[in-house]
Amino acid sequence: MKYPLPALLALLTMLVASCASGANIPPDLSPAELIQRAQESSDRNRFGQALAFYEAVLERFPDDLDSVVAAEYEIAFILYRQRNFDEARARFEALLSRYDAPGGDALPEKFRVLAEIVLGRIDAAESRRGRRR
Repeated sequence: MKYPLPALLALLTMLVASCASGANIPPDLSPAELIQRAQESSDRNRFGQALAFYEAVLERFPDDLDSVVAAEYEIAFILYRQRNFDEARARFEALLSRYDAPGGDALPEKFRVLAEIVLGRIDAAESRRGRRR
C-alpha cells in the first residue's frame, strides 16, 4: 500500500504527539508552567512532548486567551519547523482570525506579528519549490 509523503508526515506527527500526550503531565501546572515545559521540550527538539504540553494548555485553560494564543502560535510554529507547511499555514491563519473576531484587539500583538512573518516565510519556501498560493 502506498501513501503520499504529506499523509505519512501528518500521520507520524499525530502518532508522536499522541505518544507524548500519554506522558504524565502533572494536573496542577499553571498555564505558564505548561508553556515553559513545552518550550524546554521544543528547544531539545522533543516536538511531540512540546505539542502535548501546548495541547494541555488548550484543554485545561480555554478561557485564558493569552495562554491559548501563545500555545496556538507555538503549535503552528512547531509544524512550520517540521516543514509541514500546509498544516502550519492553516493553524497560523486560524490564529490570525482570532484577531479579527470581537475581542481580538485585546490579544497579545506579538503573536499576530510573528504569525504574519512566518506565513511570509512559508509563502517564500513554497514559491522556491514552485508551489505558489
